[in-house]
Amino acid sequence: MSEPIITFEKVNKWYGNSFHVLRDIDLSVAKGERIVICGPSGSGKSTLIRCINRLEEHQQGTLKVDGVELTDDVKAIEAIRKNVGMVFQQFNLFPHLTVLENLTLAPMWVGKMPKKEAEERAMAQLKRVRIAEQAGKYPLQLSGGQQQRVAIARALCLTPKIMLFDEPTSALDPEMIKEVLDVMIELAEGGITMLCVTHEMGFAKAVANRVIFMDQGQIVEQNAPHAFFDNPQSDRTKDFLSKILGH
Repeated sequence: MSEPIITFEKVNKWYGNSFHVLRDIDLSVAKGERIVICGPSGSGKSTLIRCINRLEEHQQGTLKVDGVELTDDVKAIEAIRKNVGMVFQQFNLFPHLTVLENLTLAPMWVGKMPKKEAEERAMAQLKRVRIAEQAGKYPLQLSGGQQQRVAIARALCLTPKIMLFDEPTSALDPEMIKEVLDVMIELAEGGITMLCVTHEMGFAKAVANRVIFMDQGQIVEQNAPHAFFDNPQSDRTKDFLSKILGH
């Protein structure tokens, strides 16, 4: 087995002195693995993936990403962020910039890429998410599903090794969810390492190598999708699945 691309060892995080949001997290992610993380609100799912690119700091334990341990070392954090793309629930696009300008901003400023090369790369990623014809528009001229696809293309412009998705469809209307999930399914088939916090269980069945269920800051259960859905081991997992799957 090759070295895992992400490892959590006994990772703990508190908000303030009282709220223990991550409790002794042990997790190893193989290169190219696709993981879906689910669980009730407040279970620590989003905090877990936000630790991977140091949007949240852990206070105890060891977290390594792509061979680099995450500490307060700013250079290490910058290096990791270049390799880790993140797509949020809200699209976080700049409304005063066109779609193309939103995508070229980071490669030009962070990656010091020439404008022409940045634009070529941006157009390639917009084609990849099937939205190239919208390059000259402003975000607010697009539907929510289109804006989220732009956000995915923007994350891909830095050619990350790892993609993190934090409930990428929860702000979308139902008919727009499918177009975003279709793009994510295609990405998954391209071999990128993916961690996705979502309640879209159809997506988990279609794409995930492993489904992780979190509750109260702990990983309660993890398994391959068919075993996870057909034969959950923990009562908490069974209860959660019965609520969201309706059986």
